[in-house]
Amino acid sequence: MLRHRAEKQPDATAYVLLADGEEGELRIGYRDLLEAADGVARALGAHRPGERALLLFPPGPDYVIAFYGCLLAGIVAVPAYPPQDARSLGRLDAIVADAGASIALTTTDLLPVGRSALDAPLAWIATDAQAKDAAPAPDARPATEGRADTAGPTADQVAFLQYTSGSTRLPRGVVLTHANLMHNAEAIYHAFAGTPDDVMVSWLPPYHDMGLIGAILSPLYGGFPAVLMSPLHFLQKPYRWLKAISVHRGTISPAPNFGYELCIRKIDDEQLASLDLSSWRAAVNGAEPVRVETVERFAERFAGAGFDPAACRPSYGLAEATLLVTADPVGESVRCFPVEGVPRIACGTPRGGQSVVVVDTATLEPADPGQVGEIWVSGPSVSTGYWGRPIESAALFGATLPDGRGPYLRTGDLGALDAGGGLAVTGRLKDLLVLRGRNLYPHDVENAAEQGHALRPGCAAAFTVPVDGEERLVLVAEVVDGADLEAVTLQCRGAVWEECQAELHELVLIPPRTIPKTSSGKIQRRATREAYLSGDLPRIGGLRADAAAATRGGPDRTPPRTALESLIAGVWAELLGRPEVGVHEDFFASGAQSLLLARLAVRIEAELPVRITAGDLFQASTVAKLAELLESRPLDVDETHAAGLLAGGDG
Repeated sequence: MLRHRAEKQPDATAYVLLADGEEGELRIGYRDLLEAADGVARALGAHRPGERALLLFPPGPDYVIAFYGCLLAGIVAVPAYPPQDARSLGRLDAIVADAGASIALTTTDLLPVGRSALDAPLAWIATDAQAKDAAPAPDARPATEGRADTAGPTADQVAFLQYTSGSTRLPRGVVLTHANLMHNAEAIYHAFAGTPDDVMVSWLPPYHDMGLIGAILSPLYGGFPAVLMSPLHFLQKPYRWLKAISVHRGTISPAPNFGYELCIRKIDDEQLASLDLSSWRAAVNGAEPVRVETVERFAERFAGAGFDPAACRPSYGLAEATLLVTADPVGESVRCFPVEGVPRIACGTPRGGQSVVVVDTATLEPADPGQVGEIWVSGPSVSTGYWGRPIESAALFGATLPDGRGPYLRTGDLGALDAGGGLAVTGRLKDLLVLRGRNLYPHDVENAAEQGHALRPGCAAAFTVPVDGEERLVLVAEVVDGADLEAVTLQCRGAVWEECQAELHELVLIPPRTIPKTSSGKIQRRATREAYLSGDLPRIGGLRADAAAATRGGPDRTPPRTALESLIAGVWAELLGRPEVGVHEDFFASGAQSLLLARLAVRIEAELPVRITAGDLFQASTVAKLAELLESRPLDVDETHAAGLLAGGDG
């Protein structure tokens, strides 16, 4: 597809990369993209096709070019999030070992970080340095010319390994072939009535299926441009996402449910008045449970900006099926149907000729319409399995129905089909709560508690713990700044009882942006449960059971030594809900999630005339290091005012 686009529409825009989320555009056409990717393929020329290459990049052009370079060279790409804290470093080590990676591609800036973080014997390549120092001669042949795979890969050749996110178990690499990618890209294109005149706009992390396949590869298939920004820039200022849709006349743009929630909460009336969302015809909502209330509130809030409610596209998919499984055609109204007496939003019907059945978990027979069971999927988009795990792959990707139909992928998701084949997703099989013989979905408990608007939407985790031989219900939830904690406790307890007929054994209220999430923004219920049991949650209030959880703290207590360190330390301590932090305490080791770091950057930028990027926080991940970095930069104010700011003046 890349070669085809470079030949047929060489000067057409492939990607527009927004350097700061708003301006600083970098446009790259198909011909230039192919040439840049071919440069990466040249750098990989000493390696054998089929070797695995770890991709460690911040979101941006280097990542996109490196990914395509791997495909051109026949190298299996392994996208991964750059190292942050000890937990992510352990995950990276596990990915390298599981994939058997022998190569690591990154940028010049992140090269020393990666080398020091990973002990594995990897061949490190800084692709941006290769682009500058090893440009081919004008008459040079493409790097792949003359190789056996010049005509293109075979359908069953592995393109990349998509490592699943959020698991507390060892990560598993989903094997995705070129055939998987082509089939799913075609399904996405037709599901949303794609045309060459479309424009994709995305802030999604490019390391995960929705960001990579949905927002980067699918536009290549359709021959239309994609406007991309960093997730950090969106989290700092959600307005940037909708502004990009407005300015670039975006037609397709996906996000998880929490992204729509952030826009509802954070975009004010003045910003709303500047938007024109009339071009947006496919507002794809997936990657986490879609909430009826979010869809309705978003459509109502942005109707004045030209947003068409029929553009809302609740969808269902997963990495093991490449990406998209179900969606409704563009223009159809969003629909709901009752499941176990509760209205559930329909995430559409299967796309691209795929098959979906809901299976009774006890009998493994297809469930009746409206009956909850495990979702099974089959079709050309379904992966062949997990890398290097034949036994587990056979069990999960080779399921058959009692009548012999199959093989199916057992997704582990719970849901129900309506009479027309529309799928509603109710939760995860492993997350299902059983209280006194009654099934309860964690999403229902979390949604009920959030109705009072004192809890942050999409920032709660419900689970059970054993107490005296019986499972009891616990809810951990983030509260909004300045909330009356006693009133919140009473409201949550009453709402959960009224909506779910369940008694809370314990309610743990924690500060904003402290609940464990994946890098793509999904709540990690198991990780939250583990933190609860170990006493590592930063509790600020709630309903206590017998034992009090300890407030999380770090070992470093070195006090600030300068005014700038005091400013940064004060903001960080406030965001963590702690009285103080040490200047050498690592941000990530303190429990930082992406939303929390975005808030830190925004607060510092509000105090000082500086710009802070995601790369800054990777490289300067303590109060002391960040202060040193900022002090080395010229401030965009006169010297007298700058001196007053750094001296702790009233500015």
